[in-house]
Amino acid sequence: MLILILGLALWWGAHLFKRFSPEKRAALGDKGPRMVAIALAISVLLMIWGYKVADGPVWWGRSAALVGLNNLLVLAGFYMFAASGMKTRATAVIRNPQLVGFSLWSLGHLVVNGDLASFILFGGLLAWAQVEILVLNRLPWTPPEGPFATRKEVMAAAGAIIVTVVVGLIHGIVGPWPFGG
Repeated sequence: MLILILGLALWWGAHLFKRFSPEKRAALGDKGPRMVAIALAISVLLMIWGYKVADGPVWWGRSAALVGLNNLLVLAGFYMFAASGMKTRATAVIRNPQLVGFSLWSLGHLVVNGDLASFILFGGLLAWAQVEILVLNRLPWTPPEGPFATRKEVMAAAGAIIVTVVVGLIHGIVGPWPFGG
């Protein structure tokens, strides 16, 4: 579990570094984004490795209902990412759509995986997203104003469905099959 926790700690630190130490982050200049990207890549590798080797109690297993709920939450999460990029109507109501989408993805994975490693990984990522939202919500915000093109709404929904299917197929190759059955 230590490797998994180290990966999570590095993820948190790399993301929150700019928020809690803006002077130090600014002092890095052009090297800053590169260093953060490297730290995030290492954190993801540590989380994957730590999750794969983690051992601990299992409180419940996958079921068709939980897999379906997970898939709906993941689809909604991918929609929030697409909505953010396309500035759909959702972005006028939800201040941090990408972090909300990430939270939905994390929550879905918490629901479907009833083991300690999943609680640490997905619970830790969900907690990070919520802390990030709280920190960002302290900053001023001007929501985008309409009109919001219906075409963008449809494209965001279609994009979310396509990404969900593609990510699901890749997930099935490297891990559990996410579509039930």
